Amino acid sequence: MLLKQWPLSLRVLGVHFAALPASLAAMHIAGYFGLTTGLLQFVLVEGAVAAGLSRWIQLPHWWQAINLLFLPALWLAIQAHIEPAWYLAGFILLLLTSLGALTSRVPLYLSSERAVREVARHIPEGKPVRVVDLGCGLGGLLAGLVEVRPEAELHGIDAAPLPWLFSRLRLGRRAQIRFGNLWSEDLSGYDVVYAYLSPEPMPELWAKVRREMRPGSLFISNTFSVPDTRPDEVVELHDLSHARLLLWQIR
Repeated sequence: MLLKQWPLSLRVLGVHFAALPASLAAMHIAGYFGLTTGLLQFVLVEGAVAAGLSRWIQLPHWWQAINLLFLPALWLAIQAHIEPAWYLAGFILLLLTSLGALTSRVPLYLSSERAVREVARHIPEGKPVRVVDLGCGLGGLLAGLVEVRPEAELHGIDAAPLPWLFSRLRLGRRAQIRFGNLWSEDLSGYDVVYAYLSPEPMPELWAKVRREMRPGSLFISNTFSVPDTRPDEVVELHDLSHARLLLWQIR
């Protein structure tokens, strides 16, 4: 299907462009049978159709939920007569927390304590080790590693201003947190590279890993796999998000 090959942002827009005429047709058929066809009914049907299309083209589950609720939530906001300043404040907050998603196609995911323990277990011992968290978010993984592997040199990078600032303040001098795009980070100087991103950037990230990481170093992806590339090890975390670690030893 052509739609499945589009970038995520275009697929989301495509879902709603397809859902609108389908919902109008459904309203027309409902009216023919004497059913109520007001604006409220239309936005509910559009949300259901958008969610169904999202599932059909295999968008992530959280995008299915967003598409289900988007138009009904917009309708409720209009009915509530919310002051425009609140929309502006919400937009600014979204921009500050999710700016990195525009370039890296990565939402904010939080690593669990079990992920911290497993990553720590796979960090080589007995020698200086440099670890980087690509898209470190609120710094949870690095903060956990500070406690269990204090000898490791820890780095993090994030492109969203508020998460970056939070991580910087949270970790202080215990880790080097940089504001920037993960694609500009040179991976050749790291022994362990950790990423908890999304399906979208994984093929490009894997190409970067293969191009830059040294033989003997370790690449760890939380949950998201590399297409057509089997990991050397898979660790089920059995946490609330049913996450798993996929590990590749670079050769």
